[in-house]
Amino acid sequence: MQAQPQARPRRAPAAAASGADSTDWVATSLTRRFGIGAGLAWVGFLAFGVVSEQLKTRFEVAQQLANTKYYEMRVGGGDVPRPGDLVVIDLKGRVTGGEAFVDTFGDGKRPLALVMGSRPYTRGMCEGVEYVLRSMRAGGKRRVVVPPALGFGDDGADFGDAAAQVPPGATLEYVVEVDKVSIAPA
Repeated sequence: MQAQPQARPRRAPAAAASGADSTDWVATSLTRRFGIGAGLAWVGFLAFGVVSEQLKTRFEVAQQLANTKYYEMRVGGGDVPRPGDLVVIDLKGRVTGGEAFVDTFGDGKRPLALVMGSRPYTRGMCEGVEYVLRSMRAGGKRRVVVPPALGFGDDGADFGDAAAQVPPGATLEYVVEVDKVSIAPA
């Protein structure tokens, strides 16, 4: 009898040897998908937070502006001031029930000239007055009631003398008259 050659063990082909790699591919693919999904969810969560804060701030500002009341004393017929325009106004402001802290009406007193949208304000001007000026026309005159948040807020203001002080949290009353609206000089 002749001895038969012994059979050699067969080696697995390269494709079969990578069987473990095929499960790694599935795990890697799922990990990527869940990682991307989690990242997108986090970005969405952050975006929602930012948008909700912006809406809250806009809502609060809208409420404050709604609390700014004005009464037409005379409707103007000129131009409406736009941001960057030079506006010349007469202004009389006082704390509700108190004495005037600013008054540019009358002979020998100089009106206030300002560029719309510029800050900080000077000479008794506040954000509530600028808000009302946006819809006034040259020649118009209004009485304005400004809530503390659009006035001088919790800080109040001191304009130099005892009569020209605004206490913290004061509601203000103004009389505003627009003398002139023009393009600001360059």
